[in-house]
Amino acid sequence: MAERLSRAGRAVTALVAGAVLAVVLAGCSEGDALALARQACAHVQRSIDLYKAAAAGATPAQQQADSAQALTELRTALPLAARAAGANGQWEALMTTLSESSRVSEVNLIPALSAQCADAAGGGVPPPTSVPSASTPQSLSGRAGTPHR
Repeated sequence: MAERLSRAGRAVTALVAGAVLAVVLAGCSEGDALALARQACAHVQRSIDLYKAAAAGATPAQQQADSAQALTELRTALPLAARAAGANGQWEALMTTLSESSRVSEVNLIPALSAQCADAAGGGVPPPTSVPSASTPQSLSGRAGTPHR
């Protein structure tokens, strides 16, 4: 009987230890994800700076060089963002936006990248979004509170 209780105690201890380890590892994973996202965002910021320099470049050759380096920075950021997304799905949007750099001009990606990297700079917590109030519904005719017929 005592041996049976001892086995049960060891099993419970092992389960508790496993649960604690899982929580600790999950916390490390999220911390790693944030660190990776921040590394990716450092490259994103360099890319944005280079892109702006290219737009103001003195010569076409300088513009082309800055633009090419800006794209290289985005491509360098992509695997870091992919690893961050693998560790924490919150960073999937950053990874996806970066993956579009081969098809979409950087000028069109800058607003999204800036917002996503602001999340990383802010500790990984996205800013609250504003949701329109549902207290005054609009009908199709545009008159508030008028029922449809």
